[in-house]
Amino acid sequence: YSSSGASVVAIDNKIEQAMDLVKSHLMYAVREEVEVLKEQIKELIEKNSQLEQENTLLKTLASPEQLAQFQA
Repeated sequence: YSSSGASVVAIDNKIEQAMDLVKSHLMYAVREEVEVLKEQIKELIEKNSQLEQENTLLKTLASPEQLAQFQA
């Protein structure tokens, strides 16, 4: 290698290392966000189930007139 060829290789290596670092940071951030979203989904599914049960119970207790208001 000439000195300029060696410096190009060194620069390429530095760029590659920087890109790898960026990639690993991004992957870490994405994994963290995925965990947060999974937890939120779990909580929302539980809340939805609870609300569906509550809704079913309220429908059984409601009068036909009350139910008719929601059909419109």
